[in-house]
Amino acid sequence: MKKRMITLLSIGTIGALSLTACGSSGGSGSTSADGPVTLKLVAADYGDKAANSSKAYWDGVAQAFQAANPNIKVDVQVVNWNDIDKQVKTMIQSGNQPDILQTGGYADKVADDLLYKAGDVLSIGVQANFINTFAKAGQVDGTQYGIPFVSSARAFFYNKAIFAQAGIADAPKTWDDVKTDAALIKAKVPGVTPYALPLGPEEAQGESMMWELGNGGGFTDANGKYSLDSQANTDTFNWLKTNLVDPGLTYPNPATTDRKTAFADFAAGKAAMLNGHPSLIQMSKDGKVDYGVTAIPGKAGALKNTLGVADWVMAFKKNGHREQVKKFLDFAYSKENTLKFDELYNLMPVTQDTLRDMTGNPAHKDLAPFFALLPSASFYPLGDTSWDAVSAEIKKSGGSAVKDDPAKVLGDLQKKAQAAAANK
Repeated sequence: MKKRMITLLSIGTIGALSLTACGSSGGSGSTSADGPVTLKLVAADYGDKAANSSKAYWDGVAQAFQAANPNIKVDVQVVNWNDIDKQVKTMIQSGNQPDILQTGGYADKVADDLLYKAGDVLSIGVQANFINTFAKAGQVDGTQYGIPFVSSARAFFYNKAIFAQAGIADAPKTWDDVKTDAALIKAKVPGVTPYALPLGPEEAQGESMMWELGNGGGFTDANGKYSLDSQANTDTFNWLKTNLVDPGLTYPNPATTDRKTAFADFAAGKAAMLNGHPSLIQMSKDGKVDYGVTAIPGKAGALKNTLGVADWVMAFKKNGHREQVKKFLDFAYSKENTLKFDELYNLMPVTQDTLRDMTGNPAHKDLAPFFALLPSASFYPLGDTSWDAVSAEIKKSGGSAVKDDPAKVLGDLQKKAQAAAANK
């Protein structure tokens, strides 16, 4: 969820590294839990300056862990989001894999047989504490490899002041409500974009999926096969084109408009409504926007499940430190640590105890709509090792479905998705 969140995410990445390791033993490739061993931890930086870098957080976790486990040292390296994927790829290619990696995706490492199963490096109690939808999103072919770290969910934001100017009493619940409200805003509040529809390359896949969910569609069918050109998806884009784009109720060209533009417009009072994630809360406050947050409108009513996004932790097998990794991850996923990180960056939790704590804390009342949506969130097909390639194609051309013929655009994307799946 690169930063990106928040972008969860923001919810951000190093040359070849030398790891201290003991000889492995046993069929699992693990060393004695007594050490001495050095674990290499590489993590993404969620801060935007040195003062709030994630390095301080991970150093604190490592120091507390080492105090309780003197034979296990944790070497922490925090890398910015722009570089982490490239630098981790260099580590893997040079044979210098970390023991633990925290970043935005995991499935490509599973495809190369690099990772421990989550059950091999987590205690039963820690596994049971994950919000179920996030644990399932970490699975490849029914086995969990991706360990959820932080999350984000999407909800519908609207500008209360603009709605009042247009004489609109309530937030929309259906697509027709969105269309009606947008038309009123265009007529009565000039200079404002009624609905901010960002289908540009920054995150076309996210906006697309939120609208597709509203019509019973999505990127895959019930069997997990790509279904980008399903009738439900085609109908969704036809509706957007006919009801929002052609009447001028959104940006002139959504296919070239990125999310950051839409968020900035809303935070400046220049857009009346859009789909957003928790980072838009602070942006709206900074812009002194009187905003409301509610469930995303669907074709027949408000969505009961919305788009969820997560960043991930994974454990590499190469160095044979399974038992030491397990000790560290059990420690790192204590409520004290997860709560501290989530509150530090105003992110959403992936564990049940932290969710309960944050939900019951008045300090997080602004996040209440997102907390309610988390347990039933829907995800991209993260466990499909072809998803990165498919997502890139959607970002590149998916937005043109509201300008050109939706059936043709989605049909072309489906062919590319099927080719990517066949070559994975």
